[in-house]
Amino acid sequence: MALPLLATTVVGSYPQPDWLVDRSLLAKGVPRVRQRDIWRVAEPFLEQAQDDATLLAIGELERAGIDVITDGEIRRESYSNRFATALAGVDVDNPGVIRDRNGNETRVPRVVGRIVRTRPVEVRDMEFLRRHTHRPAKITLPGPFTLAQQARNEAYPDVEALAMDFAAAVNAEARDLERAGADVIQLDEPWLRNDPDAAGRFAVRAINRALEGLTVPTAIHLCFGYAAVVRHQKPTGYSFLPQLAATTASQISIEAAQPKLDLGVLADLAGKTIILGVLDLADPAVETPEQVAARIRAGLQRVPPTHLLPAPDCGMKYLPRPVAFAKLTALTAGARLVRAEL
Repeated sequence: MALPLLATTVVGSYPQPDWLVDRSLLAKGVPRVRQRDIWRVAEPFLEQAQDDATLLAIGELERAGIDVITDGEIRRESYSNRFATALAGVDVDNPGVIRDRNGNETRVPRVVGRIVRTRPVEVRDMEFLRRHTHRPAKITLPGPFTLAQQARNEAYPDVEALAMDFAAAVNAEARDLERAGADVIQLDEPWLRNDPDAAGRFAVRAINRALEGLTVPTAIHLCFGYAAVVRHQKPTGYSFLPQLAATTASQISIEAAQPKLDLGVLADLAGKTIILGVLDLADPAVETPEQVAARIRAGLQRVPPTHLLPAPDCGMKYLPRPVAFAKLTALTAGARLVRAEL
């Protein structure tokens, strides 16, 4: 299917129904390890319930007019934990703990052996999505740098070696996702900005290993964290962005609306297609099509229309479903306004 200029897309997640997840638990943070008590449906019926909720998400994305959709990541507790805890080498029953710069503790996957993908993780998700939409479809995976940063390493000599084995596991999954019908494969790498020194040493090499051999368009998503979780003022620039020009990814997804990102940084990514965040997910007020159009026009001052894909800033998981749907409807309407001017 040929895409229009300024084709709209989503970054990944869409809100899960309240009958499927306990949103009060979801609101406590982004789980790095399994958090099965999030699900309101008993295990024998959970897969069927997740399938039904995925159909709702697909339908709402299509009705909102999104050109390149996902499955809403409905089956995931977070963007990363489902894949990370499905790999050999991770002790699922005994998580590790890491501390951030402020001393806050987070439970994370504990790596006790070599990281190996022994089975498909998201392939059924992609097959399900492919069966239930005729639109171009994207699926997302956590990136290798972020996976390594979010783990307690008790098996590898250094984090770089760990990241490279995560990259091999991601690549094996991504190749199967392409065979399952993915039109776009996106790696989520929000932690690139957390440790730019380490990112400078090996992130590009790890990302390129994860994308090795893929023939469909590939994307890297960067953000400053979910708006519902990161409530303080976000930076207006990324500490690790120009370096992504050296990746084999054809698309770079950035959060721009909420942090009011200086779009001058896009000059460093010439030749890449930019997935530009034009929906502020921290603001419960729904943008007007004119507000969205103004943000798209700002992007077009830096990127040609053939290389710009308007999108939300980040995943929409934490928004109320009516708000998420209304924002996506405004997104497609704003894109139509600008498209008519070209």
